[in-house]
Amino acid sequence: MARILIIGGHGKVALLLEPLLVAAGHEVIALIRNPAHAGEVAATGATPRVADVENLETAELAELFTGADAIVWSAGAGGGNPARTYAVDRDAAIRSIDAATAAGVRRYVMVSYFDAGLNHGIPADNPFFAYAEAKAAADAYLRVSELDWTILAPSALTLEAPTGRIEVAAPASTAVSRANVAAVIAASLDEPATIRRTVAFNDGDVPIADALRA
Repeated sequence: MARILIIGGHGKVALLLEPLLVAAGHEVIALIRNPAHAGEVAATGATPRVADVENLETAELAELFTGADAIVWSAGAGGGNPARTYAVDRDAAIRSIDAATAAGVRRYVMVSYFDAGLNHGIPADNPFFAYAEAKAAADAYLRVSELDWTILAPSALTLEAPTGRIEVAAPASTAVSRANVAAVIAASLDEPATIRRTVAFNDGDVPIADALRA
């Protein structure tokens, strides 16, 4: 049993992840910004905790993280507002990495996106640019940290049913279900082979556990 803290606990992927972790016997703490979402999170078996990571300082985050065995970043500003995108997807994510280090929580799983990186190639006038820049910065910061990190990079997300099978490093032109992303996060937390790796993936034919060990 581990104590796993999910940042962005009311997100579509997080709501699918939480019952998987609870069923595996873990204690799950889900950070949410809106108190109105507490009931939906609690229904998954996770414990909701209201915390606006956009506005919390590193020391405040470290206090929240103390006692956790792993952190999962599954938060996002949701696009549309570049200033808030940078504030959440870059700045708050970076503070959470520092906070995990300060709190002694070595295991950190970051949910990113396929083809994220400093050379993402998104034009500055594209609405996706701020998100691409923010994620590139946060991922790069995590990679040089002392944490036992994993960066998960799913491609286009769908609402399809879970298959439990993925393809790693396949072309980004395909897609992956949110349910499979949740299953990949859960499996990554228990798979040492994913530590200090970036795993880009889509739906595919390989069982998740086998794909992550490869």
